[in-house]
Amino acid sequence: MKQFWQLTIIQFKEFYREPAALFWSLLFPILMAWGLGIAFSGQKDTVRNIAVISNQFVSPTHLSDFIETHTKVIPGNMAATHRHSMVVKNEKLGTITFNFFSTSWDSAIILLKRGSISLILDDRTGDPTYHFDPANAEAQLIYLNLKALFSNQRIIQESASIKPLTVTGTRYIDFLVPGLMAMGIMSSCLWGISYSLIEKRSKKLLRRMVATPMKKSYFLASQFVSRLILSFVETAVLILFAYFYFHMRVLGSFPALLVVFIAGNFAFIGIAILISSRTANPQVGNGLINAVTMPMMVLSGIFFSYYNFPEWTIPIIKQMPLTLFADSIRSIFTEGAGFIETGPAIIIMTATGLLSFIVGLRIYKWT
Repeated sequence: MKQFWQLTIIQFKEFYREPAALFWSLLFPILMAWGLGIAFSGQKDTVRNIAVISNQFVSPTHLSDFIETHTKVIPGNMAATHRHSMVVKNEKLGTITFNFFSTSWDSAIILLKRGSISLILDDRTGDPTYHFDPANAEAQLIYLNLKALFSNQRIIQESASIKPLTVTGTRYIDFLVPGLMAMGIMSSCLWGISYSLIEKRSKKLLRRMVATPMKKSYFLASQFVSRLILSFVETAVLILFAYFYFHMRVLGSFPALLVVFIAGNFAFIGIAILISSRTANPQVGNGLINAVTMPMMVLSGIFFSYYNFPEWTIPIIKQMPLTLFADSIRSIFTEGAGFIETGPAIIIMTATGLLSFIVGLRIYKWT
């Protein structure tokens, strides 16, 4: 086994020789979790920008105490515009500031295309007309809030029946961090193994290694062991950060989490071996890796629920390796799941990795 351990040690030396690898593997996931966690979980105050098409903006009389008039330059409109700010405070929901920018229709459309606003309010006829994309959840919420405010209703300010939900696992950061763990492991395996092996083949290093008394299976197995250990370190750092900074807790079974972690690594390492089995061009390899990772990053519910996609795609998305991995980790973290709940996903991920590894080893091009 000395040959196997020497090959494994080589993988660690190659990894730690590059300072950039340490940043992307250890620090970048933490920075991403911190940034998104703060953006979506760290504040109760929100700002909504609305473009108003009107000769003179008139605010609701019962909310006149909340109106302030300012002058501000906003993206897409180089001229100074009048801004009317409506501040609605709520001790449970936080503060919502509605910024109404008086502008022309053409300028409002430009602002809408650039994402500076989500809704256009046309008040030229005296009867407010709302223009927005009905598929935009933020625009829908703005519309409902404004309609209530302008019709002398106090829906936003009414908080007697509102009780903020503080159950463990219901925050966005509780949804995000398990997904980041799964995505980080996928990226680490596919880029750390596939691209590295393709580069070695393009530089004729694999041909030299095969000329030595090296067992080919040991070489590929050393890729698995080294990447598994590195993934343990990367994930442990992210878990510790989420534990101390966001006070996340693992509600489920730690042994089940460990087995899910190993099965997920095994699945993506097997896929990495298969991707790199025949490719000798790094540019082609780059495209293949992106072709595998990008659809899963978008579809697998890492940053938002995959139930936003059409219903007929959901059964397909649920069987993708990254979806199985992320859902299993998330269920253990937030739902208290164990081996019974994650067992089917563990079997599928292990079978995927085993089948990919066997096929990749059989068709592997060493020269």
